[in-house]
Amino acid sequence: MAKNTSRTSLIGLKSFFTSRWGPIVTGAIIGILAPLLVFWGNPGNMGICVACFTRDIAGALGMHRAGVVQYIRPEIIGIVLGALAAGLLFKEFKAKGGSAPLVRFILGFFAMVGALVFLGCPWRAYLRLAGGDLNALFGILGLIIGIGIGVVFLRRGFSLGRARPASAAVGWIMPIAMIALLVLLLVAPLFGRDADGNPVGPIFFSESGPGSQYAFWVIALVVGLVIGFLAQRSRFCTVGGIRDVMLMRDRHLLNGIIALVVFAFITNLILGQFHLGIADQPVAHTDQWWNVLGMVLAGFAFTLSGGCPGRHLVMSGEGNADSGMFVIGMLVGAGFAHQFSMASSGAGAGAFGPMAVGIGLAVCLAIGLTMKQKAS
Repeated sequence: MAKNTSRTSLIGLKSFFTSRWGPIVTGAIIGILAPLLVFWGNPGNMGICVACFTRDIAGALGMHRAGVVQYIRPEIIGIVLGALAAGLLFKEFKAKGGSAPLVRFILGFFAMVGALVFLGCPWRAYLRLAGGDLNALFGILGLIIGIGIGVVFLRRGFSLGRARPASAAVGWIMPIAMIALLVLLLVAPLFGRDADGNPVGPIFFSESGPGSQYAFWVIALVVGLVIGFLAQRSRFCTVGGIRDVMLMRDRHLLNGIIALVVFAFITNLILGQFHLGIADQPVAHTDQWWNVLGMVLAGFAFTLSGGCPGRHLVMSGEGNADSGMFVIGMLVGAGFAHQFSMASSGAGAGAFGPMAVGIGLAVCLAIGLTMKQKAS
């Protein structure tokens, strides 16, 4: 009897999150937890940003030397492991891959470049808006334009091909990598210091700037686990919500985005974290041309790849090696963006950010024009 009751509860939970309420509840919970993470120590309007947090991890691993953005963010680890837990519990963990992995790596690379020119992924764009940062409106406009361009290619038959079943070991690569990152966060190995007293790694942590601002790791990890679990069940996606409206007039995922913004706005008001304006917003710049174009590139790349960065983290947790490759592309892109002065700062676009956006758009256009599903 107890076994049957447990099975019935799981079926009911599965049905709820695949209903129209699933993305709404997920978006609402993210909208509450993200501002709370800011209240607990994360940077302003950056309770959860997959792009910024992946950038911080790249810095912590020594992939760039921007000392103010180096930290292993437990939220990223939690999202992947939470998705893994949901996938295993509901028997949806399926190892697969082989769908143009190198192209996905390139898309992840340039999606990150675009996001760091804007200074945030789609999740953070909406969270910035909910915190009163009006610069986010330009980023969201760019995101919608980029998704729209991607939708044009989807309608013309764009496809990266079908993923194929793979060995179970392939599906465990990203979750195991996340566990390794958690160990590195807790152990924080240091092999010494140079003559000037600077740490030589292998792990680097910021002593000032956004990288030095974080919630207690247990809290951050638990929040990530909750979000990863819910996002896996509801298929929550901040790019898919807009894409589906454009392609099919389907608002199922869009409702989750609306819920995120509304609940984040309310939570920020309650916590006294809502500051309406354009100037002096945390980790943001007012160079609107590049706020728009950076997110045009990011939205275009995300759409061609099949989802927002949070969605790729979730899919990598449920065994999708192709999404794992996209995430690795983002990690490498973050390293390059800071090492080669592509990323923006509070002062505006980086020295080579505009050039990188132009190259990224050209590369994405080439991918969109050449990758099509062959008739069987």
